[in-house]
Amino acid sequence: MSALPVITSPLLDLPGVRHAFFTRRGGVSEGIYASLNVGLGSRDDQDAVVENRRRCAAHFGAETIVTAYQVHSAETRVADGPWPGDPPQLDGVVSKTPGVVCGALAADCAPILFADPRARVVAAAHAGWKGALTGVAEDALAKMEALGAARSRIVAVVGPCIGPASYEVGLEFLERFEAADPAYARFFAPGATPEKRMFDLPAFVLARLAAAGVAACEWVGHDTCAEADDFFSNRRAFKTGEPDYGRLLSAIMLT
Repeated sequence: MSALPVITSPLLDLPGVRHAFFTRRGGVSEGIYASLNVGLGSRDDQDAVVENRRRCAAHFGAETIVTAYQVHSAETRVADGPWPGDPPQLDGVVSKTPGVVCGALAADCAPILFADPRARVVAAAHAGWKGALTGVAEDALAKMEALGAARSRIVAVVGPCIGPASYEVGLEFLERFEAADPAYARFFAPGATPEKRMFDLPAFVLARLAAAGVAACEWVGHDTCAEADDFFSNRRAFKTGEPDYGRLLSAIMLT
């Protein structure tokens, strides 16, 4: 088993469940991708990405990580093993098959790991603002329920993502959320100018989880944009003029 540095949550310290929020440390990629970039869609050397993903799988004692081709949707899918062909275009992986490592990639967006240890169902979802607003967490919960899980037992943990002090948006962004529900205005704070707001993505995701009936949920903390030594960040790469960025992995499996 590899010794990659990972972040874990006490909420997911459950019998028969293993999880990890990986950092950018412990891989073989170089330059702006240093070092544990798992994004096959990045412009990194693909052999390096494959090796990084192999190391993450080895952390779980597995051969592969099951991830989707993420498109900021609200769709998730059940996996019994590796996809038979190209990864489907969606944003969450659900499984009740032991040994299947469900993974979500992110570089500021919020990864969410779910588990119902009694029903033995787990899931990993990728929630950017669009997926969070349109219901990717709720879709993962529905897929888990179809496999026998109960929302009253499901634990959900939001991994490292862009924090409320780093996520500056325009008024049109606020207006889109208020159009969905005026109460969502509470997740926005004043920005540097009257035309700007600061959006609290992790708080929004946690609120959606709670509203969907998940009793136990938390954010592990860590602002991916602010903590450059440990995390990749799309927003930070844009600010610094870098041409691309690495992707982080969050993953969960049944033993």
